[in-house]
Amino acid sequence: MKDWMLSPLPTYLYIFISAVGIYTLLILFTRLAGKRSFSKMSSFDFAMTVAVGSLIATTILTESTSLMQGIVGLASLYILQIAVALLRRYDIVKKTVDNQPLLLMDGDRILHENLRKARVSKGDLRSKLREANVIQLRQVKAVVFETTGDISVIHTASPEKALDKFLMEDVLSEAKVPF
Repeated sequence: MKDWMLSPLPTYLYIFISAVGIYTLLILFTRLAGKRSFSKMSSFDFAMTVAVGSLIATTILTESTSLMQGIVGLASLYILQIAVALLRRYDIVKKTVDNQPLLLMDGDRILHENLRKARVSKGDLRSKLREANVIQLRQVKAVVFETTGDISVIHTASPEKALDKFLMEDVLSEAKVPF
């Protein structure tokens, strides 16, 4: 019962040294790879964040994983992140790794099928419209379910203003999810 609450002093020293080492390298690798390492731009970026957190916890808190193994694992994840970021220039990789934004509202018209495919409720949509200070649906130019899972509301107080096509370039108007 005593071992459950306390560990030998060398265990605490190992945890501290591992934490300092892995933290130092995390900062170094993040500086080399860039801030995108912890962004939430795509599902791959999210997976990177989760994997790094798990690897850090495993390295610091388990005696079966050495600091050197943690360093190699962390370096491997960052090399993969950089490689995928570079390979995203090719459409096949970009389509495989990144989600595509989906149109939820086209002007004041709610796209119910896209809401269903994105698993966004009308209540969620209303909440985002209120959050964006929309007071009339005719102010809405577009509502987009972004690759990160965020919902963007593009609106204006001057409904006659046109939406720049550049903003909607990669947005799917119909959900192409096979279900």
